[in-house]
Amino acid sequence: MQGSPNEFTGDSDTVVQINTLHGSINLAATAHAMPRPRQLPLPAGGFVNRAETQDALDRLLAAESGTGVVSAVAGAPGVGKTALVVHWAHRVRDRFRDGDLYIDLGGYGPSNPLSAGQALDGFLRALNVPKEAIPASVEERSALFRSLTNERRMLVILDNAADTATVRPLLPASSGCFVLVTSRSTLSGLVAREGAARVTLDVLAPSDAVELLGLAVGSARVAAEPDAAARVAELCGRLPLALRVVAERAVNRPGLLLSDLVFELEEEQHRLDSLASGEDELSDVRAAFSWSYHALSPETRRAFRLLGLHPGREFSTEAAMAILDSADHHASRRLLDGLTTTHLLERTSGNRYRLHDLLRTYAKERLGDETSPQDQARATRRVLSWYLLATDAGRRAILPYSHEVPLVPKGRLPLPEFPDAETAMSWFEVERLNVLSALTRAMETGQYDIAWKLPVAADGFFELHSFWAEWEEIHRVGTEAARILGDRLGEASNLFALGDADWRGGRTDSAIANYESAISYARESGDAWLTGFSLRGLGLIREATGNFPEAERHFRAALDVFRAGRVLRGEGMALLSLGEHEAVQGRFHEAVAFGAEAVRIFTDLGDDWSVAWGALPLARALVALGRHDEALEPLARAVRTFDRFKDGRSQAMALAVLGDVRHALGDAPAARAHWSRAAELYEHLGEQTLSNALNTKAADTA
Repeated sequence: MQGSPNEFTGDSDTVVQINTLHGSINLAATAHAMPRPRQLPLPAGGFVNRAETQDALDRLLAAESGTGVVSAVAGAPGVGKTALVVHWAHRVRDRFRDGDLYIDLGGYGPSNPLSAGQALDGFLRALNVPKEAIPASVEERSALFRSLTNERRMLVILDNAADTATVRPLLPASSGCFVLVTSRSTLSGLVAREGAARVTLDVLAPSDAVELLGLAVGSARVAAEPDAAARVAELCGRLPLALRVVAERAVNRPGLLLSDLVFELEEEQHRLDSLASGEDELSDVRAAFSWSYHALSPETRRAFRLLGLHPGREFSTEAAMAILDSADHHASRRLLDGLTTTHLLERTSGNRYRLHDLLRTYAKERLGDETSPQDQARATRRVLSWYLLATDAGRRAILPYSHEVPLVPKGRLPLPEFPDAETAMSWFEVERLNVLSALTRAMETGQYDIAWKLPVAADGFFELHSFWAEWEEIHRVGTEAARILGDRLGEASNLFALGDADWRGGRTDSAIANYESAISYARESGDAWLTGFSLRGLGLIREATGNFPEAERHFRAALDVFRAGRVLRGEGMALLSLGEHEAVQGRFHEAVAFGAEAVRIFTDLGDDWSVAWGALPLARALVALGRHDEALEPLARAVRTFDRFKDGRSQAMALAVLGDVRHALGDAPAARAHWSRAAELYEHLGEQTLSNALNTKAADTA
């Protein structure tokens, strides 16, 4: 139609421009459509006023133009920065049609702060980027994040930032995005370079502090003793955290006059002042914390102190039980709930808790005065052992034939149960940062046996989830820990994984060196699994570099080791490698024989993923021999298996081969469907060349 305008609304992914049309058009959403993440945590209860600061944020939001707005909300610990921004963000989130992103950067927590790369990894996954397609470098991740948020209207909250360098790569470049950054620092670099508006958060105004106290203890008690209420607020430093802790204790003593509360707090303040050696971050709140802490039962005080030893930012009930040396789930929950009720502990979800940074500092202070170094060491050992054993339980659920190493005694540690691989993978997604923190703490405290075993148990988690940088780092730490102990098995176990990481990263010489060292140390330890898979790794490198005789020698050596050690999955993988080697040489009958035997072994083991993986080279060899019908069923099953494991790359490979088979059998519509689906998956993974090639094949058969 002449004169029709070429205009559209919506995403460019859904645009079709037509000159002449005969027939119909069918449109479907592409696989990479970006979701609308809603990541804001729940707002804190009992939030009071902060009207002036909220008005300042409202003005910043209203004034945005041309560039994204960054607002640094700086303030002392316990002043309520997170509560403020989360409360305000919930109030305005409906203005951001494309969603909201939130991350706690952990700048002042017990473990290492998140790096910019780790934070970007989380954001990109939330924006539906496949884990396999996330770039390796911070610069590439940042560029991809900016591209995905371009022309989007999103709210981004970067909580607890330690410094400007971490924040900069996390800033979208879209004028529709509004960024809030909280920090104890003023982040002057953001103000100077990015034009951030600094919003400094002070302690509560006297009236707001009294209002918060009244929300907790009751307005009647405050109205009856207004001067005493004001003095309580001052003794809590007008900090929301300290006010909530003191107020909750007062609620549990309904007969306590506020004037009596003032007297008790002042007495505690005088006692602590006589012991103080100088100002520190607890100066304004120590009396409030101490007054509430000493009102607890001895058992609850002990629990509070020991929880300060947890290596991560938050923890589960089971991890707390390990620290407390408790086998009674209900008794442990009562202790945790008691601490939560008194605001000395925060519940983040039904089964997870966290200590505010200030309360953690106070807990460690109490540990130093009231808990022996031996008891602290035992508690630390228990929680690190718990993370090792829980991680290994997950490994066995997901990769039951992966490498096993001797662990540590279980004792009465309450380990999680994983009925299936999906449950274990979900556990890891929640606990990954704690696993990293446990590894760091193990090295800091000289628990070197746990420090080399934890990376081995966690290996498959990091690899399957494509946390590549962390995958390499945990094994470098594990190697160091094993060398400190002089443990050859530990060294071999981590060097083998570093060989895999180097091979994946294209560092061939380093991969060879690590595999060869792993073989040497594994033979000393009598570990057939490590020896065989390291030999197979060398074979894969030799084959990729064109040294086929050496490749075959390594594959056959690996097969001999696996058979002698009765490592059945290893035997299957060696046979699979020999089959692919034969196919490269054009000996397809031999390739089919090796591949079929490998798949039989995997099937007998009940190893579904390996059965699916083995089906790919077997099917290619069958196709080369013209035996297309025999390739159909194993390929179709492989597609379903890879879909269940959420392995998009392997699924795309299987679909591409399945399309070839259908085409050879004369079923062009089915072939086009398989190729098109594979092309979608490859496009979603950022493999545009492969996607284009498959789309071309599909178009050529139309």
